[in-house]
Amino acid sequence: MSESDDGGSRRGALIGLLVAVVMLAVGLWLAHDLTAASKMQDCLMSGRTNCNVIEPAR
Repeated sequence: MSESDDGGSRRGALIGLLVAVVMLAVGLWLAHDLTAASKMQDCLMSGRTNCNVIEPAR
C-alpha cells in the first residue's frame, strides 16, 4: 500500500464521520423544535390564551 491509498481511506472515513455528526445535530435540533411546538399546541388546545414561556429573572 502506498501513502496515497491510506490518505484517501482516511479522508473518506472523516467525511463519513462529519456527515454523521451533522445529521445527529440536525436531528437533535429538529426533535427540540418539534417538542416545543407540541407543548405550544397542547397549551392552545387546552383553551389557554397566554402560552408564552416565562423566563426566570436573573
